[in-house]
Amino acid sequence: MAHMLKLGDSDDVAVALQSVPAAQFLEDLRVTTLSDVPAGHKVALRAIGVGKPVRKSSQIIGFATQAIVPGEHVHTHNLITGDFERDYSIGAEAQPTRFLRPEEMASFLGFVRPDGRVGTRNYVGVLTTVNCSASVARRITAHFTPEVMSAYSNVDGVVAITHGTGCGMAEHGEPADLLRRVFAGYATHPNFAGVLLLGLGCETNQIDSLVALTGMTGALRSATIQEEGGTTASVQKGIATVYELLEQANQATRTLVPASELVVGLQCGGSDAYSGISANPALGAAVDMLVRNGGTAILSETPEIYGAEHLLTRRSSRPEVAEKLIERIHWWEEYTARHKGSIDNNPQPGNKTGGLTTILEKSLGAVSKGGTTNLNEVYLYAEPVVAKGLVFMDSPGFDPVSATGQVAGGANMLCFTTGRGSVFGCKPTPSLKLASNTALYNRMQDDMDINCGAIIDGDQSVQEAGALIFEEILAVASGKPTRSEVHGFGEEEFQPWLQSATL
Repeated sequence: MAHMLKLGDSDDVAVALQSVPAAQFLEDLRVTTLSDVPAGHKVALRAIGVGKPVRKSSQIIGFATQAIVPGEHVHTHNLITGDFERDYSIGAEAQPTRFLRPEEMASFLGFVRPDGRVGTRNYVGVLTTVNCSASVARRITAHFTPEVMSAYSNVDGVVAITHGTGCGMAEHGEPADLLRRVFAGYATHPNFAGVLLLGLGCETNQIDSLVALTGMTGALRSATIQEEGGTTASVQKGIATVYELLEQANQATRTLVPASELVVGLQCGGSDAYSGISANPALGAAVDMLVRNGGTAILSETPEIYGAEHLLTRRSSRPEVAEKLIERIHWWEEYTARHKGSIDNNPQPGNKTGGLTTILEKSLGAVSKGGTTNLNEVYLYAEPVVAKGLVFMDSPGFDPVSATGQVAGGANMLCFTTGRGSVFGCKPTPSLKLASNTALYNRMQDDMDINCGAIIDGDQSVQEAGALIFEEILAVASGKPTRSEVHGFGEEEFQPWLQSATL
Protein backbone atom coordinates (compact mmCIF):
# COMPACT_ATOMS: atom_id res chain seq x y z
CA MET A 1 0.00 0.00 0.00
CA ALA A 2 1.24 3.51 -0.85
CA HIS A 3 2.32 5.71 2.03
CA MET A 4 0.61 8.87 0.79
CA LEU A 5 -2.37 9.82 -1.37
CA LYS A 6 -2.64 13.00 -3.40
CA LEU A 7 -6.32 13.67 -4.06
CA GLY A 8 -6.26 16.53 -6.59
CA ASP A 9 -3.96 17.73 -9.35
CA SER A 10 -3.53 21.18 -7.78
CA ASP A 11 -3.09 19.93 -4.21
CA ASP A 12 -0.47 21.35 -1.87
CA VAL A 13 -0.68 18.37 0.50
CA ALA A 14 -0.98 14.59 0.46
CA VAL A 15 -2.70 12.39 3.06
CA ALA A 16 -0.87 9.65 4.96
CA LEU A 17 -2.56 6.29 4.39
CA GLN A 18 -0.52 4.88 7.27
CA SER A 19 1.82 6.37 9.84
CA VAL A 20 4.96 7.67 8.12
CA PRO A 21 8.20 8.14 10.09
CA ALA A 22 10.49 11.15 9.87
CA ALA A 23 13.11 11.15 7.09
CA GLN A 24 10.97 8.87 4.89
CA PHE A 25 11.56 9.61 1.20
CA LEU A 26 8.24 9.48 -0.66
CA GLU A 27 9.37 8.53 -4.13
CA ASP A 28 6.09 9.18 -5.97
CA LEU A 29 5.78 12.64 -4.48
CA ARG A 30 9.51 13.48 -4.46
CA VAL A 31 9.51 14.78 -0.89
CA THR A 32 11.08 13.60 2.39
CA THR A 33 9.10 13.82 5.62
CA LEU A 34 10.65 16.19 8.17
CA SER A 35 8.85 14.64 11.16
CA ASP A 36 6.60 11.72 12.00
CA VAL A 37 3.25 12.01 10.21
CA PRO A 38 0.34 10.16 11.88
CA ALA A 39 -2.08 8.14 9.75
CA GLY A 40 -4.71 10.38 8.16
CA HIS A 41 -2.62 13.53 8.54
CA LYS A 42 -1.18 15.76 5.82
CA VAL A 43 2.33 16.47 4.53
CA ALA A 44 3.29 19.46 2.38
CA LEU A 45 4.25 18.74 -1.22
CA ARG A 46 5.65 22.20 -1.98
CA ALA A 47 6.64 25.42 -0.25
CA ILE A 48 3.68 27.46 1.00
CA GLY A 49 4.06 31.08 2.07
CA VAL A 50 2.53 32.73 5.12
CA GLY A 51 -1.15 33.52 4.52
CA LYS A 52 -1.29 31.51 1.31
CA PRO A 53 -4.15 29.07 0.65
CA VAL A 54 -3.60 25.36 1.09
CA ARG A 55 -5.46 23.03 -1.27
CA LYS A 56 -6.63 19.44 -0.86
CA SER A 57 -8.93 17.71 -3.36
CA SER A 58 -8.27 20.84 -5.49
CA GLN A 59 -10.21 22.93 -2.94
CA ILE A 60 -9.04 25.45 -0.33
CA ILE A 61 -8.96 23.89 3.15
CA GLY A 62 -7.27 26.78 4.97
CA PHE A 63 -4.41 29.24 5.07
CA ALA A 64 -0.84 28.87 6.28
CA THR A 65 -0.05 30.67 9.55
CA GLN A 66 3.69 30.30 8.94
CA ALA A 67 6.00 29.38 6.10
CA ILE A 68 5.64 25.68 5.28
CA VAL A 69 8.37 23.73 3.51
CA PRO A 70 8.06 20.50 1.48
CA GLY A 71 7.84 17.40 3.66
CA GLU A 72 6.48 19.29 6.68
CA HIS A 73 3.52 18.00 8.69
CA VAL A 74 0.51 20.27 8.00
CA HIS A 75 -2.03 20.53 10.79
CA THR A 76 -3.40 22.87 13.46
CA HIS A 77 0.05 24.28 14.29
CA ASN A 78 0.43 25.86 10.85
CA LEU A 79 -3.00 25.87 9.18
CA ILE A 80 -6.20 27.78 10.04
CA THR A 81 -9.59 28.46 8.50
CA GLY A 82 -9.91 31.74 6.66
CA ASP A 83 -12.52 33.56 4.63
CA PHE A 84 -12.39 33.37 0.85
CA GLU A 85 -14.67 34.09 -2.08
CA ARG A 86 -16.62 31.01 -3.19
CA ASP A 87 -17.50 30.52 -6.85
CA TYR A 88 -21.14 29.48 -6.54
CA SER A 89 -21.67 29.13 -10.34
CA ILE A 90 -25.32 28.27 -9.69
CA GLY A 91 -26.46 25.28 -11.74
CA ALA A 92 -23.30 25.19 -13.86
CA GLU A 93 -22.70 21.49 -13.19
CA ALA A 94 -26.32 20.28 -13.05
CA GLN A 95 -27.02 17.32 -15.31
CA PRO A 96 -30.22 15.45 -16.19
CA THR A 97 -30.67 12.38 -13.98
CA ARG A 98 -30.32 9.12 -15.90
CA PHE A 99 -33.08 7.03 -14.32
CA LEU A 100 -33.01 3.26 -14.69
CA ARG A 101 -35.63 1.55 -16.82
CA PRO A 102 -38.54 0.15 -14.76
CA GLU A 103 -37.37 -3.43 -15.27
CA GLU A 104 -33.90 -2.51 -13.95
CA MET A 105 -35.06 -0.76 -10.80
CA ALA A 106 -34.35 -2.28 -7.39
CA SER A 107 -36.97 -3.17 -4.79
CA PHE A 108 -37.28 -4.06 -1.12
CA LEU A 109 -39.83 -5.48 1.30
CA GLY A 110 -41.56 -2.65 3.16
CA PHE A 111 -44.72 -1.81 5.09
CA VAL A 112 -47.19 0.15 2.95
CA ARG A 113 -49.25 2.51 5.13
CA PRO A 114 -52.85 3.65 4.44
CA ASP A 115 -51.62 6.99 3.06
CA GLY A 116 -49.31 5.19 0.61
CA ARG A 117 -46.01 5.94 2.34
CA VAL A 118 -43.70 3.03 3.03
CA GLY A 119 -42.02 2.06 6.28
CA THR A 120 -38.88 -0.02 6.71
CA ARG A 121 -39.87 -0.93 10.29
CA ASN A 122 -43.17 -1.59 12.08
CA TYR A 123 -43.07 -0.02 15.55
CA VAL A 124 -45.64 1.25 18.01
CA GLY A 125 -44.48 4.48 19.63
CA VAL A 126 -45.17 6.31 22.88
CA LEU A 127 -44.23 9.89 22.04
CA THR A 128 -43.96 12.40 24.88
CA THR A 129 -44.85 16.05 24.28
CA VAL A 130 -42.83 17.22 27.30
CA ASN A 131 -40.12 15.97 29.63
CA CYS A 132 -42.70 15.79 32.43
CA SER A 133 -44.36 12.76 30.81
CA ALA A 134 -41.13 10.86 30.11
CA SER A 135 -41.20 8.63 33.19
CA VAL A 136 -44.76 7.51 32.57
CA ALA A 137 -43.88 6.70 28.95
CA ARG A 138 -40.95 4.59 30.15
CA ARG A 139 -43.21 2.70 32.57
CA ILE A 140 -45.68 1.99 29.77
CA THR A 141 -43.08 0.62 27.35
CA ALA A 142 -41.33 -1.39 30.09
CA HIS A 143 -44.46 -3.55 30.29
CA PHE A 144 -43.89 -4.83 26.77
CA THR A 145 -41.16 -7.34 27.45
CA PRO A 146 -39.87 -9.82 24.84
CA GLU A 147 -42.27 -12.37 26.31
CA VAL A 148 -45.25 -10.07 25.75
CA MET A 149 -44.07 -9.07 22.29
CA SER A 150 -43.70 -12.69 21.18
CA ALA A 151 -47.44 -12.62 20.46
CA TYR A 152 -46.92 -9.84 17.88
CA SER A 153 -44.51 -11.33 15.37
CA ASN A 154 -45.01 -8.60 12.76
CA VAL A 155 -44.16 -5.75 15.16
CA ASP A 156 -40.56 -4.60 15.70
CA GLY A 157 -41.21 -3.26 19.19
CA VAL A 158 -42.75 -0.60 21.40
CA VAL A 159 -40.58 2.52 21.57
CA ALA A 160 -40.65 5.39 24.07
CA ILE A 161 -39.58 8.68 22.46
CA THR A 162 -38.65 11.01 25.33
CA HIS A 163 -36.71 14.26 25.54
CA GLY A 164 -35.81 17.20 27.77
CA THR A 165 -37.94 20.00 26.38
CA GLY A 166 -41.57 20.83 25.49
CA CYS A 167 -42.07 23.63 28.03
CA GLY A 168 -40.25 26.61 29.53
CA MET A 169 -40.21 28.25 26.10
CA ALA A 170 -42.14 30.82 24.07
CA GLU A 171 -45.46 29.47 22.83
CA HIS A 172 -45.22 31.14 19.42
CA GLY A 173 -42.48 31.84 16.91
CA GLU A 174 -40.04 29.80 14.80
CA PRO A 175 -38.56 27.76 17.71
CA ALA A 176 -42.04 26.59 18.75
CA ASP A 177 -43.03 25.89 15.13
CA LEU A 178 -39.83 23.91 14.66
CA LEU A 179 -40.50 21.77 17.71
CA ARG A 180 -44.07 21.07 16.57
CA ARG A 181 -42.80 20.05 13.14
CA VAL A 182 -40.56 17.47 14.81
CA PHE A 183 -43.42 15.93 16.79
CA ALA A 184 -45.82 15.96 13.87
CA GLY A 185 -43.18 14.24 11.75
CA TYR A 186 -42.56 11.51 14.30
CA ALA A 187 -46.25 11.00 15.06
CA THR A 188 -46.94 10.37 11.36
CA HIS A 189 -43.69 8.57 10.52
CA PRO A 190 -44.19 5.54 8.22
CA ASN A 191 -42.05 3.36 10.51
CA PHE A 192 -44.71 3.77 13.22
CA ALA A 193 -47.86 1.69 12.74
CA GLY A 194 -49.44 3.55 15.65
CA VAL A 195 -48.51 6.21 18.21
CA LEU A 196 -49.68 7.18 21.68
CA LEU A 197 -49.04 10.90 22.16
CA LEU A 198 -48.56 11.43 25.89
CA GLY A 199 -48.44 14.77 27.68
CA LEU A 200 -48.67 16.18 31.19
CA GLY A 201 -51.48 18.59 30.30
CA CYS A 202 -50.23 22.09 31.06
CA GLU A 203 -47.09 22.22 28.87
CA THR A 204 -46.35 24.68 26.10
CA ASN A 205 -46.19 21.89 23.53
CA GLN A 206 -49.90 21.11 23.69
CA ILE A 207 -51.28 17.86 22.27
CA ASP A 208 -54.27 19.43 20.49
CA SER A 209 -52.07 21.60 18.26
CA LEU A 210 -49.90 18.59 17.39
CA VAL A 211 -52.88 16.40 16.50
CA ALA A 212 -54.18 19.18 14.26
CA LEU A 213 -50.82 19.26 12.43
CA THR A 214 -50.85 15.51 11.78
CA GLY A 215 -54.41 15.21 10.50
CA MET A 216 -54.42 11.62 11.79
CA THR A 217 -57.15 9.79 13.70
CA GLY A 218 -57.12 5.98 13.94
CA ALA A 219 -53.37 5.32 14.30
CA LEU A 220 -52.79 8.25 16.67
CA ARG A 221 -54.08 8.21 20.25
CA SER A 222 -53.48 10.88 22.87
CA ALA A 223 -53.63 11.23 26.64
CA THR A 224 -52.51 13.60 29.38
CA ILE A 225 -51.44 12.58 32.86
CA GLN A 226 -53.52 15.31 34.51
CA GLU A 227 -56.74 14.27 32.75
CA GLU A 228 -56.15 10.56 33.36
CA GLY A 229 -55.89 11.14 37.11
CA GLY A 230 -52.16 10.82 37.72
CA THR A 231 -49.23 8.58 36.92
CA THR A 232 -50.60 5.20 38.00
CA ALA A 233 -53.83 5.63 36.07
CA SER A 234 -51.89 6.96 33.06
CA VAL A 235 -49.59 3.95 33.01
CA GLN A 236 -52.54 1.54 33.18
CA LYS A 237 -54.49 3.38 30.48
CA GLY A 238 -51.36 3.72 28.34
CA ILE A 239 -50.65 -0.02 28.50
CA ALA A 240 -54.22 -0.75 27.41
CA THR A 241 -53.94 1.73 24.52
CA VAL A 242 -50.65 0.23 23.33
CA TYR A 243 -52.24 -3.24 23.33
CA GLU A 244 -54.92 -1.90 20.99
CA LEU A 245 -52.30 -0.36 18.72
CA LEU A 246 -50.32 -3.59 18.72
CA GLU A 247 -53.32 -5.53 17.50
CA GLN A 248 -53.59 -3.14 14.54
CA ALA A 249 -49.86 -3.09 13.88
CA ASN A 250 -49.60 -6.86 13.85
CA GLN A 251 -51.91 -6.99 10.84
CA ALA A 252 -49.27 -5.28 8.69
CA THR A 253 -46.96 -7.43 6.57
CA ARG A 254 -44.03 -6.65 4.31
CA THR A 255 -44.73 -6.40 0.60
CA LEU A 256 -42.45 -5.82 -2.39
CA VAL A 257 -42.10 -2.11 -3.17
CA PRO A 258 -39.75 -0.13 -5.45
CA ALA A 259 -36.57 1.45 -4.10
CA SER A 260 -38.08 4.82 -5.04
CA GLU A 261 -39.93 4.59 -1.69
CA LEU A 262 -36.66 4.91 0.22
CA VAL A 263 -35.85 8.20 1.96
CA VAL A 264 -32.29 7.93 3.28
CA GLY A 265 -30.83 10.37 5.80
CA LEU A 266 -27.07 10.90 5.36
CA GLN A 267 -25.01 11.38 8.53
CA CYS A 268 -21.33 11.47 9.45
CA GLY A 269 -19.96 11.62 12.97
CA GLY A 270 -16.71 10.89 14.72
CA SER A 271 -15.07 11.67 11.37
CA ASP A 272 -11.41 11.35 10.45
CA ALA A 273 -9.40 12.27 7.38
CA TYR A 274 -10.26 8.90 5.82
CA SER A 275 -14.00 9.67 5.97
CA GLY A 276 -13.70 12.02 3.01
CA ILE A 277 -11.61 9.50 1.06
CA SER A 278 -13.46 6.23 1.64
CA ALA A 279 -16.78 6.05 3.52
CA ASN A 280 -18.28 9.38 2.43
CA PRO A 281 -17.50 9.05 -1.30
CA ALA A 282 -18.67 5.42 -1.19
CA LEU A 283 -21.94 6.53 0.39
CA GLY A 284 -22.13 9.19 -2.32
CA ALA A 285 -21.84 6.46 -4.94
CA ALA A 286 -24.70 4.59 -3.24
CA VAL A 287 -26.75 7.82 -3.24
CA ASP A 288 -26.24 8.15 -7.00
CA MET A 289 -27.60 4.61 -7.38
CA LEU A 290 -30.55 5.40 -5.12
CA VAL A 291 -31.40 8.53 -7.11
CA ARG A 292 -31.23 6.62 -10.40
CA ASN A 293 -33.78 4.25 -8.83
CA GLY A 294 -36.09 7.18 -8.10
CA GLY A 295 -35.33 7.40 -4.36
CA THR A 296 -34.51 10.30 -2.05
CA ALA A 297 -31.40 11.17 -0.01
CA ILE A 298 -31.26 13.91 2.65
CA LEU A 299 -27.93 15.68 3.17
CA SER A 300 -27.83 17.85 6.33
CA GLU A 301 -25.54 19.40 8.98
CA THR A 302 -25.25 22.94 7.60
CA PRO A 303 -22.21 23.96 9.71
CA GLU A 304 -20.41 20.92 8.29
CA ILE A 305 -20.81 21.89 4.64
CA TYR A 306 -19.55 25.41 5.39
CA GLY A 307 -16.87 26.37 2.90
CA ALA A 308 -17.94 23.63 0.51
CA GLU A 309 -21.50 24.79 -0.15
CA HIS A 310 -20.41 26.02 -3.59
CA LEU A 311 -19.97 22.39 -4.64
CA LEU A 312 -23.73 21.97 -4.06
CA THR A 313 -24.89 25.26 -5.60
CA ARG A 314 -23.13 24.29 -8.82
CA ARG A 315 -25.31 21.16 -8.92
CA SER A 316 -28.58 22.89 -8.05
CA SER A 317 -31.37 21.91 -10.41
CA ARG A 318 -32.98 25.37 -10.10
CA PRO A 319 -31.56 28.78 -9.11
CA GLU A 320 -33.98 29.11 -6.18
CA VAL A 321 -32.60 25.89 -4.66
CA ALA A 322 -29.08 27.34 -4.58
CA GLU A 323 -30.39 30.62 -3.21
CA LYS A 324 -32.13 28.81 -0.34
CA LEU A 325 -28.88 27.05 0.56
CA ILE A 326 -26.85 30.27 0.48
CA GLU A 327 -29.49 31.94 2.66
CA ARG A 328 -29.13 29.16 5.22
CA ILE A 329 -25.36 29.65 5.30
CA HIS A 330 -25.85 33.37 6.00
CA TRP A 331 -28.45 32.53 8.68
CA TRP A 332 -25.92 30.32 10.43
CA GLU A 333 -23.24 32.99 10.30
CA GLU A 334 -25.65 35.40 12.02
CA TYR A 335 -26.96 32.73 14.42
CA THR A 336 -23.50 31.74 15.68
CA ALA A 337 -22.39 35.37 15.93
CA ARG A 338 -25.50 36.14 18.00
CA HIS A 339 -24.34 33.51 20.49
CA LYS A 340 -20.76 34.85 20.44
CA GLY A 341 -19.54 31.85 18.48
CA SER A 342 -18.39 31.11 14.97
CA ILE A 343 -19.64 28.73 12.31
CA ASP A 344 -16.03 27.60 11.73
CA ASN A 345 -15.44 26.35 15.31
CA ASN A 346 -15.20 22.80 13.97
CA PRO A 347 -13.57 20.23 13.78
CA GLN A 348 -13.89 18.63 17.21
CA PRO A 349 -10.90 17.20 19.15
CA GLY A 350 -11.49 13.66 17.90
CA ASN A 351 -11.69 14.91 14.29
CA LYS A 352 -8.37 16.68 14.70
CA THR A 353 -6.72 13.60 16.13
CA GLY A 354 -7.93 11.78 13.02
CA GLY A 355 -6.22 14.31 10.76
CA LEU A 356 -8.93 16.89 10.01
CA THR A 357 -7.59 20.40 10.59
CA THR A 358 -10.27 22.90 9.54
CA ILE A 359 -14.00 22.99 8.93
CA LEU A 360 -13.22 23.66 5.27
CA GLU A 361 -11.41 20.33 5.06
CA LYS A 362 -14.11 18.51 7.00
CA SER A 363 -16.85 20.00 4.81
CA LEU A 364 -15.27 18.64 1.63
CA GLY A 365 -15.69 15.13 2.97
CA ALA A 366 -19.19 15.79 4.32
CA VAL A 367 -20.47 17.08 0.97
CA SER A 368 -19.18 13.96 -0.82
CA LYS A 369 -21.90 11.91 0.95
CA GLY A 370 -24.31 13.49 -1.54
CA GLY A 371 -22.66 11.87 -4.54
CA THR A 372 -22.68 13.64 -7.89
CA THR A 373 -26.39 14.04 -8.53
CA ASN A 374 -28.33 17.32 -8.75
CA LEU A 375 -29.49 19.12 -5.61
CA ASN A 376 -33.27 19.31 -6.03
CA GLU A 377 -34.55 21.09 -2.90
CA VAL A 378 -33.57 22.73 0.41
CA TYR A 379 -35.75 22.24 3.49
CA LEU A 380 -35.92 23.84 6.89
CA TYR A 381 -35.31 21.59 9.89
CA ALA A 382 -37.90 18.80 10.20
CA GLU A 383 -39.97 19.95 7.23
CA PRO A 384 -41.71 17.09 5.38
CA VAL A 385 -39.49 15.96 2.51
CA VAL A 386 -41.56 15.46 -0.64
CA ALA A 387 -39.01 16.06 -3.41
CA LYS A 388 -37.21 13.15 -5.02
CA GLY A 389 -33.47 12.87 -5.58
CA LEU A 390 -30.82 14.59 -3.46
CA VAL A 391 -32.18 17.25 -1.10
CA PHE A 392 -30.67 19.29 1.73
CA MET A 393 -32.20 19.81 5.18
CA ASP A 394 -30.89 22.63 7.36
CA SER A 395 -29.68 21.31 10.72
CA PRO A 396 -26.90 21.62 13.28
CA GLY A 397 -23.88 19.37 12.93
CA PHE A 398 -24.60 17.54 16.20
CA ASP A 399 -25.59 14.08 14.97
CA PRO A 400 -28.59 13.31 17.25
CA VAL A 401 -30.17 16.71 16.53
CA SER A 402 -29.51 16.46 12.80
CA ALA A 403 -30.79 12.87 12.51
CA THR A 404 -33.93 13.76 14.51
CA GLY A 405 -34.76 16.40 11.91
CA GLN A 406 -34.19 13.97 9.05
CA VAL A 407 -36.42 11.32 10.61
CA ALA A 408 -39.10 13.93 11.32
CA GLY A 409 -38.88 14.86 7.64
CA GLY A 410 -39.63 11.26 6.67
CA ALA A 411 -36.29 9.42 6.49
CA ASN A 412 -37.06 5.69 6.73
CA MET A 413 -33.34 4.78 6.59
CA LEU A 414 -30.13 6.37 7.91
CA CYS A 415 -26.59 5.81 6.66
CA PHE A 416 -23.98 6.98 9.15
CA THR A 417 -20.28 7.17 8.23
CA THR A 418 -17.65 7.30 10.96
CA GLY A 419 -13.87 7.30 11.17
CA ARG A 420 -13.35 7.45 14.92
CA GLY A 421 -16.32 5.28 15.89
CA SER A 422 -19.98 6.05 16.56
CA VAL A 423 -22.60 3.79 18.13
CA PHE A 424 -25.62 5.87 17.15
CA GLY A 425 -29.04 4.21 16.89
CA CYS A 426 -32.18 6.05 15.83
CA LYS A 427 -35.50 4.30 16.45
CA PRO A 428 -37.85 4.08 14.65
CA THR A 429 -35.39 4.40 11.73
CA PRO A 430 -32.56 1.87 11.27
CA SER A 431 -29.06 3.39 11.30
CA LEU A 432 -26.44 1.72 9.09
CA LYS A 433 -22.82 2.29 10.23
CA LEU A 434 -20.06 2.69 7.66
CA ALA A 435 -16.45 2.55 8.96
CA SER A 436 -13.94 4.68 7.08
CA ASN A 437 -10.90 2.54 7.90
CA THR A 438 -10.15 -1.12 8.56
CA ALA A 439 -8.50 -0.48 11.93
CA LEU A 440 -11.72 1.05 13.24
CA TYR A 441 -13.84 -1.72 11.73
CA ASN A 442 -11.69 -4.42 13.34
CA ARG A 443 -11.64 -2.63 16.69
CA MET A 444 -15.39 -1.92 16.79
CA GLN A 445 -16.72 -4.68 14.55
CA ASP A 446 -19.60 -5.31 16.92
CA ASP A 447 -20.92 -1.81 16.15
CA MET A 448 -20.00 -1.40 12.47
CA ASP A 449 -22.09 -2.69 9.56
CA ILE A 450 -19.75 -2.11 6.61
CA ASN A 451 -15.99 -1.65 6.28
CA CYS A 452 -15.19 1.06 3.73
CA GLY A 453 -11.54 0.82 4.79
CA ALA A 454 -11.13 -1.68 1.95
CA ILE A 455 -10.91 1.41 -0.30
CA ILE A 456 -7.92 2.74 1.65
CA ASP A 457 -6.37 -0.74 1.68
CA GLY A 458 -6.56 -0.87 -2.10
CA ASP A 459 -8.91 -3.86 -2.15
CA GLN A 460 -12.01 -2.07 -3.36
CA SER A 461 -12.96 0.90 -5.54
CA VAL A 462 -15.31 3.65 -4.38
CA GLN A 463 -17.91 2.45 -6.87
CA GLU A 464 -17.63 -1.16 -5.70
CA ALA A 465 -18.06 -0.06 -2.09
CA GLY A 466 -21.04 2.11 -3.10
CA ALA A 467 -22.73 -0.87 -4.75
CA LEU A 468 -22.27 -2.92 -1.57
CA ILE A 469 -23.73 -0.08 0.53
CA PHE A 470 -26.75 0.17 -1.77
CA GLU A 471 -27.37 -3.57 -1.51
CA GLU A 472 -27.10 -3.36 2.28
CA ILE A 473 -29.57 -0.46 2.32
CA LEU A 474 -32.07 -2.65 0.49
CA ALA A 475 -31.43 -5.58 2.86
CA VAL A 476 -31.86 -3.44 5.98
CA ALA A 477 -34.96 -1.76 4.54
CA SER A 478 -36.34 -5.28 4.05
CA GLY A 479 -35.85 -6.15 7.72
CA LYS A 480 -32.21 -7.12 8.23
CA PRO A 481 -31.21 -5.66 11.63
CA THR A 482 -28.34 -3.19 11.84
CA ARG A 483 -25.69 -3.56 14.54
CA SER A 484 -27.28 -0.78 16.61
CA GLU A 485 -30.63 -2.58 16.37
CA VAL A 486 -29.05 -5.85 17.50
CA HIS A 487 -27.89 -3.99 20.61
CA GLY A 488 -31.30 -2.35 21.09
CA PHE A 489 -29.91 1.19 20.69
CA GLY A 490 -32.00 4.08 19.48
CA GLU A 491 -34.46 5.27 22.14
CA GLU A 492 -32.15 7.84 23.80
CA GLU A 493 -31.03 9.63 20.64
CA PHE A 494 -34.20 11.65 19.99
CA GLN A 495 -32.93 15.26 20.27
CA PRO A 496 -35.07 18.06 18.75
CA TRP A 497 -33.20 21.25 17.91
CA LEU A 498 -33.90 23.65 20.77
CA GLN A 499 -33.44 27.15 19.35
CA SER A 500 -35.34 29.15 21.93
CA ALA A 501 -34.25 30.46 25.29
CA THR A 502 -35.25 28.27 28.24
CA LEU A 503 -37.62 30.41 30.31
